[in-house]
Amino acid sequence: MLGQPLSMLIPQVVGFKLTGKLREGATATDLVLTVTERLRKKGVVGKFVEFFGPGLSELPLADRATIANMAPEYGATCGIFPVDAETLRYLRFTGRPEWRVALVEAYMKEQGLFHDANTPDAEYSDTLALDLSTVEPSVAGPKRPQDRLRLADINANFHDTVDTILNGGVKPAPPMVQRWEGEGGSPPDVEAHITGGASALLDYANTSVAVADAEYGLHHGSVVIAAITSCTNTSNPSVMLAAGLLAKKAVEHGLESKPWVKTSLAPGSRVVTAYLDKAGLSPYLDTLRFNTVGYGCTTCIGNSGPLPAEVSAAVETGSLVVASVLSGNRNFEGRVQSEVKANYLMSPPLVVAYALAGRIDIDLNSEPLGSGNDGQPVYLHDIWPSQAEVSSTIASAIQSDMYEKSYAGVFVGDEQWENLDVPTGDRFAWDASSTYVRRAPYFDNMPADPPEHVSEISGARVLAVLGDSITTDHISPAGSIKAKSPAGQYLLEHGVETKDFNSYGSRRGNDEVMVRGTFANVRLRNQLAPGTEGGFAPYLPTGEIMPLYDAAMRYKADGTPLVILAGKEYGSGSSRDWAAKGPYLQGVKAVIAESFERIHRSNLVGMGVIPSSSVKRA
Repeated sequence: MLGQPLSMLIPQVVGFKLTGKLREGATATDLVLTVTERLRKKGVVGKFVEFFGPGLSELPLADRATIANMAPEYGATCGIFPVDAETLRYLRFTGRPEWRVALVEAYMKEQGLFHDANTPDAEYSDTLALDLSTVEPSVAGPKRPQDRLRLADINANFHDTVDTILNGGVKPAPPMVQRWEGEGGSPPDVEAHITGGASALLDYANTSVAVADAEYGLHHGSVVIAAITSCTNTSNPSVMLAAGLLAKKAVEHGLESKPWVKTSLAPGSRVVTAYLDKAGLSPYLDTLRFNTVGYGCTTCIGNSGPLPAEVSAAVETGSLVVASVLSGNRNFEGRVQSEVKANYLMSPPLVVAYALAGRIDIDLNSEPLGSGNDGQPVYLHDIWPSQAEVSSTIASAIQSDMYEKSYAGVFVGDEQWENLDVPTGDRFAWDASSTYVRRAPYFDNMPADPPEHVSEISGARVLAVLGDSITTDHISPAGSIKAKSPAGQYLLEHGVETKDFNSYGSRRGNDEVMVRGTFANVRLRNQLAPGTEGGFAPYLPTGEIMPLYDAAMRYKADGTPLVILAGKEYGSGSSRDWAAKGPYLQGVKAVIAESFERIHRSNLVGMGVIPSSSVKRA
């Protein structure tokens, strides 16, 4: 580069061969959850994944984008598809000028990168394959995108989830195992003797708690949030129109969303609203209370807002394990909503279906969603749109000029936005009184000359011992701020009322808020502070248990460097910069884990925190 030699590491590229086509009833979301499960099992952290094979011709570009956008969830550096005729079709249809489309085609062909049916397979570091016809309706949960479940398996999975949560995060041994272990042994394959399918599962109706001023109650498994939200799922016409068509049939059958379900629709683009309106489907979504609340990140990033007060009170009174269903990419612990402990990813039409059912502990293949106008049970298969219906609606409702009209005014806001006072000058004008944006202290007291050597880490203390799959959401949550938390106390001290706290994500420009929110996820369990949940740590010299931030500041005042110990997949999920900045500001000098996600590992290095994977737990 610039006449100088440049060395770079060549990444391993895993080829994922696709064959066949999706069968009736399967959606792009089902496919992406299957791909995520397969690639997590394969292990592709730090690798590129390229999709190839005859199945590509069966995937429209929107489906490819949905798969590629899940790369952080399946752990790859990126997921890529070759440029082909479908790419050119999409560029033309979405309003790109013809000269640009011609340039893309000519350049890719000249470089030998244009893909068609005669293109030979590339040589990959490793490969795996998937027959698209084997993909079936699926969800993922209750706390990781890679934990895919068939519809028929959700009920049993949720029962395991309840038992684990009520047992302090540890899955309890079944009664037969407990008895055998108490007698000094354990029978082989005991699971085969104790699993009896859905018929043997507990009925959670007996855990029902009445909701104040309402004619219904909540129980373990009640769905309290149903959100059609995501950056790519909600820009994919096939699944969005499928949700609208399902809503239409549901309304025509006389079904309603259950009153305790907080519903929302947050399209990834205004074009979605345009084609839902054109297809005449918006009124049916509105009838089921899937009203458009905004565009972009909402529930998937923790912006669902509070539950209705009466619902929240019932959840707390009964210590209920309630559920959310969302069409987003991420469902990590504590991310969606602090009171909701089981979160399941699924396609937009399934989100609508679970809002109708009102509970997650149901087998949608065999149990009805509710009763219709005629009093007869209505099942999912009665209202599920066919592929032909979806394709026909796409053809009639989506027009090329929708994209041109929508994006022509993408930078034009409402009256409040247009009337904002914009300061001038070459440098940002810091406002010392702002609780949203502060000048961060990273460069305070930094010498002009680089140090001659790296300082040793000596006399360090362990701030936290954490388990496997600690996500960047565990490390730096983006959701709501609790009044009694260190961050909440800081805001109160600076004159911010609780109702105006907003979220960690919205205040990420304030280092004082974010450092207090580091390791403050409500589901985080520090093994040094057993029996606690939500970001606590001991100050080891005295043994006193306190909020983790307070312990970190005590150590910082002592001049004691800190270390984090963790298991596998530390830093998975979003590539959140504050998951590295926050620990740095708390005085963490090193993280020792069994393995790291690539992006978070790089972020730690960038902040001067050593990521070491040299220790393996017994």
